[in-house]
Amino acid sequence: MRRRFLEFIGVAAVFMAVIVLLKLAPVPVAGQASKPTATAGSAATTGPAAKTPWGEPDLQGIWTDEYMTPLQRQAQYAGKELFTDAERAALDKQRAGIELRPRQAGGTERDVAGAYGAVFMSMKPTGRRTSLVVDPPDGRIPPMTPELQKRLEAERAYRLALLQATATCKNQDPACRGGKYGPPSPRRAETPPRYSTGNINRVDNPEDRSRSERCMAALLPDFSGFRRIVQSPGSVSIFYDVGQGQGWQRNIPVDGSPHLPSQIRQRFGDSRGRWEGETLVVDVANFTPVADFMGSRENLHLVERWTRTGPNTVEYVVTIDDATTWTKSWTVKQEYAKQNEQANRIYYEPRCHEGNYGLATVLAGGRVIDKAFAEGRGPDPASIDSATGMQAPEEATDPLTR
Repeated sequence: MRRRFLEFIGVAAVFMAVIVLLKLAPVPVAGQASKPTATAGSAATTGPAAKTPWGEPDLQGIWTDEYMTPLQRQAQYAGKELFTDAERAALDKQRAGIELRPRQAGGTERDVAGAYGAVFMSMKPTGRRTSLVVDPPDGRIPPMTPELQKRLEAERAYRLALLQATATCKNQDPACRGGKYGPPSPRRAETPPRYSTGNINRVDNPEDRSRSERCMAALLPDFSGFRRIVQSPGSVSIFYDVGQGQGWQRNIPVDGSPHLPSQIRQRFGDSRGRWEGETLVVDVANFTPVADFMGSRENLHLVERWTRTGPNTVEYVVTIDDATTWTKSWTVKQEYAKQNEQANRIYYEPRCHEGNYGLATVLAGGRVIDKAFAEGRGPDPASIDSATGMQAPEEATDPLTR
């Protein structure tokens, strides 16, 4: 009897819960379709852009550029700002048929070094614009200054000298273009002409390896990956999820405070923001000499503009200036789409450094090779190419970026 009474109470409780839920559920007005309820990570598809509780434009959310647009306009598209729908469809078909990073000849150093194959690569649909660069109007990055060209030529000569005893130069592979094959160069004992951010053919210390291998590939400005924006009064925080777990956190004071003193230099510069109407304007200076954006280092200066253009869109415009690198400033524009926060969860810590056994193993392997050569049991380390294995042949690259 007691058991049947308890069962009755349980059924009644469930029945009452259903009635309460039905009363709380929104009922659409007759003749109107019900609208989806906005949840965290999803934005309404209509209505004005939201404001924060303290009255500023709301830029918060996870954002990304969902299309592939070349940074600068390729020569074959000179004078053409936009692709037609037919051209985009044709490019998508062509790009889908390309095997990125194809296997090299089996058993070769290049085959082993190219272990990151096409499975690690992805292609986004072709964007409408032919370039991210919108100024100059030709969509091209301005020419480099003569001073930078000389620095880059010196760096290139140094890298080629360290490669000259390898099969890469013996076979005249593209990575050795402009170099020669010969005995090991005495320049292997030299430091690079300036702080190296790419691989050189030596594994004596971590600085001989690229920023990517050292989990330091992230840079500013960044035109890839995802960014999550979080706001509070007087501050905007952006987490950039880029590369393979090489995310980084950026904090932007929006409180009228000045830049840090010029002698304080940072990898991602010093950001200071202000609101101009609906736009967040961020001035970035004080980059460190060991940072590198397309050759620009401590003299890099950015002016960014972040504008909420709709419930699900943000426009990002950045003007890039460095009189020691380019003959004039240039401007890039991107359109970001809001992403669902549940389907695109970001783990808010860099995941590359933790467990980065590859770098330690590369250095340890170098010491084993050094010892074997000293004991007459192995090849000269200078004859082994440890710098260029991940480069893909030109025909196996995205035609939008060639």
